Amino acid sequence: MNEKTKKIAGTGLLTAIVVVLQIVAVVIKPTAIFSISLVLIPIVVGAALYGKWSGAWLGFAFGLAVLLSGDAALFLTVNPIATIAVVLIKGALAGLAAGLVYSLIEKKQKIVAVVAAAIVCPLVNTGVFLLGCRLFFFDTIKEWAGDTDVLTFMLVGLCGVNFLLEMGVNLVLSPTIVKLVKLGRKEK
Repeated sequence: MNEKTKKIAGTGLLTAIVVVLQIVAVVIKPTAIFSISLVLIPIVVGAALYGKWSGAWLGFAFGLAVLLSGDAALFLTVNPIATIAVVLIKGALAGLAAGLVYSLIEKKQKIVAVVAAAIVCPLVNTGVFLLGCRLFFFDTIKEWAGDTDVLTFMLVGLCGVNFLLEMGVNLVLSPTIVKLVKLGRKEK
């Protein structure tokens, strides 16, 4: 099998994993407002194994899965066009950024490159989400916050625990999975 075929097949498999993980996350919904995105793991893995454009595609697929699973329903009722744009862009940029960071570092130290990509992916995902909240949903979020400071509500209420859990899981699992896949490739 040539490299292009492996890349297409691998990215396709990871796309399916992204969709399944997003659906499972919505069904389980372990936190109060949003589900924890274990989906970032296959995005980082895909970006590391197949490049920045695979990472961007996987992030975009994540965005589509978020929209189709109902995980963005609160925001869709406020501003559907902005919600769709923010959700798709944040996912695609998170995957693209993970792939870019990985490609910049991998020649020097592959494991550091995966760890860096595993950090950048949730940072970009959450950062673009917060920017979208500020630009398009600020008045609504101010209502949701009640007497709480809006910035505090956004950082702690909308992102806090989710972001920390996503980052931690991503930091542990992404490098491990990439290393195992690369080990499996060497044995053949």
